[in-house]
Amino acid sequence: MRKKDNNKERVIREKAIEMIVNEGFDGLSMQKLATSANISASTIYIYFKNREDLLNQLFIGIEQKFEEDALLNFDPEMTFENGLWIQWINRYTNISKNPIAFNFYEQFRNSPLIKHSDIEENPFREKMYQFVQNAIAKKEIIELPIEIFWAIAYGPFYTLVKFHLRQATMAGNPFTLNEEKMKLIFNLVIKSLKP
Repeated sequence: MRKKDNNKERVIREKAIEMIVNEGFDGLSMQKLATSANISASTIYIYFKNREDLLNQLFIGIEQKFEEDALLNFDPEMTFENGLWIQWINRYTNISKNPIAFNFYEQFRNSPLIKHSDIEENPFREKMYQFVQNAIAKKEIIELPIEIFWAIAYGPFYTLVKFHLRQATMAGNPFTLNEEKMKLIFNLVIKSLKP
């Protein structure tokens, strides 16, 4: 069995993500990936069992890095306003540094290739759940169904991030996200969640 080379694996991952973002899941074949990564197709199978394993490993890796970054300087015990702002900043920083990975993550997360019922609880989800429950208990926010809460607390943020990545609004007007714009919508979100 050939020895694994971390640089080759990194290139395989990067090229696969680029191909999927640019051409969709149907645009990814192991042969095209091998050509793009300047390796033989058999080399891919040293690192991944098959195409499905590759896709799942890409998703898991991106998700783990995103969750790790999202928790920087975050504590579920902090005030809701401070904690949510840290979440927005951490998420924005991660996405800004990794826009192609974010686009892949969004494509994969919303595809039939992932079974959401198979997603296990993890420290990130547990900390976020505790954070929201603490805010409700301290009467910093109103209690809402989780889907409604998420739509209000994070929906505006992700809408602005997507405009920023496209560098345009839905109407085609130029758009760049900055802290001032983010703080403006953040304050409206906080206001809407208060009792």
